[in-house]
Amino acid sequence: MVTFFFIKGISDVPELQVPIFLLVLLIYLLTLGGNMTILLLILRDPKLWTPMYIFLGNLSFLEVWYISVTLPNLLANIMTGNREISYSGCITQLFVFTFLGASECYLLASMAYDRYIAICNPLRYTITMQDKYVLRLLIVSWLTGLFTPILPIWFLTQLNFCGPNEVDHYFCDASPLLKLACGNIKMKEIVDFIVSMFVLISSMLVIFISYFCITLTVLKMPSSKGRYKAFSTCTSHLAVVCVYYGSMSFTYIRVRTASTVSTNKLVSVLYSVITPMVNPIIYSLRNKDVRLALQKALRKPKVFKLGV
Repeated sequence: MVTFFFIKGISDVPELQVPIFLLVLLIYLLTLGGNMTILLLILRDPKLWTPMYIFLGNLSFLEVWYISVTLPNLLANIMTGNREISYSGCITQLFVFTFLGASECYLLASMAYDRYIAICNPLRYTITMQDKYVLRLLIVSWLTGLFTPILPIWFLTQLNFCGPNEVDHYFCDASPLLKLACGNIKMKEIVDFIVSMFVLISSMLVIFISYFCITLTVLKMPSSKGRYKAFSTCTSHLAVVCVYYGSMSFTYIRVRTASTVSTNKLVSVLYSVITPMVNPIIYSLRNKDVRLALQKALRKPKVFKLGV
């Protein structure tokens, strides 16, 4: 029986290992720096202690851990040449990765609901989005994400792995692991499909309904300036939603073992590496409050000379 796996990585061509290592390291450092900057700006500036930025801070906090589940291990594998990971370590990595991915879906749904209240019911916004209600949405998002991988992981642990034990991916994802299982994987595929559909459809439904109502409300506004201002508060969120949900849906809604290895790796890089890296860029470039908070933090304190 298999007690450990070998992670194949992004490429097994020796000449590409150094460029891949440098590129992955750069992406990881940029992602950590960008998301930690947004998180620290929100914690530092009381003007950003609003529901929208509290959700954004949670998203940045999640992205830091989301990318840290996979990339440090990949960097260590390339640097040392030791691609071995224990069975329990592989299962743990998959559990945490799935938990954070599902939590991000529900955080994005909560952010869409926040924008719906702000645009469609602005007079009731401060009453509806009180601190205790925002806290409930955050708790539900994180807890729902935490419970999501329990059933799929349990079914995975019931499978037998008797060799080969090389995971053709850069982390322990479910699809390459299922290809290594010796027994019948049909039930596991069905469970994965149902759970993935539930997470994606339930969160996407909240986002779709929220933006459908937002669109109707904005179109009724008499002023073009008002319509532009309302839509401008949603563009950053919409950009993240399109990239993240597009790649997630492509990967998880279909039967996972039927997809090719190269396609799985490419799409996984899109939603697990590229999305966490570009999120801070999207929100900082499109958000005036974040830019002002960053300028304020970078501005040197003025030194006043006392005249006689």
